[in-house]
Amino acid sequence: MIFADRSDAGRQLAAALADLAGSHDAVVLGIPRGGVAVAAEIARALQVPLDVFLTRKLGVPGHEELAFGAVAADGIRYLDLEIVRQAGLTEAEIDRITADTLQLLQHRAGLYRAGRAPLRVEGRSTILVDDGIATGASFYAAVQALRQLHPAQIIAATPVAPPSTAAWLRTHVDRFVCPHTPAMFQAVGQFYAAFPQLSDADVMQLLAAAQPPANRERLFG
Repeated sequence: MIFADRSDAGRQLAAALADLAGSHDAVVLGIPRGGVAVAAEIARALQVPLDVFLTRKLGVPGHEELAFGAVAADGIRYLDLEIVRQAGLTEAEIDRITADTLQLLQHRAGLYRAGRAPLRVEGRSTILVDDGIATGASFYAAVQALRQLHPAQIIAATPVAPPSTAAWLRTHVDRFVCPHTPAMFQAVGQFYAAFPQLSDADVMQLLAAAQPPANRERLFG
């Protein structure tokens, strides 16, 4: 075990991102659910805004573990055209799967943000955070969806990942921050002393607590 919990992991990542502390152009986006707890600690330490990045891979029917793309809650979609071609997916199938996935993401976005608008990322240094990465497939899809929102740079930040995954993802982002790349990697949770499953309520609380004082008063007051 390397980390006491997700807050500890977030503090280690924040130390590696110290050059962005107080930046007016930086935002932190956590991938729900566990990534939001890590991202919240980074945002607190760097004193930059926090939001979620809600994205979900689009799975090939009958082989849902194989992603042919991803969609974000705001409708931004990334398609892996080679996988689409190999799977023989029709435009109608792609649109149906996208619509079903988008409905779920938009419901969660409304729940998590409690009516707040998503942070603007266009032209900003955007730190995309998860609590650990195994194969990297879902994270890669999220990066591709995020790129279509035109951030100034995408900084991928995760506490732990296998060496091969880290090497691969590093080539797809502007900056890759991952302090631990152990060779013996079975699951993300093995590197945490405490790794509880977070609820939707936990995510809502983390996001609400990160809001400026006026917004917090409106939420809790």
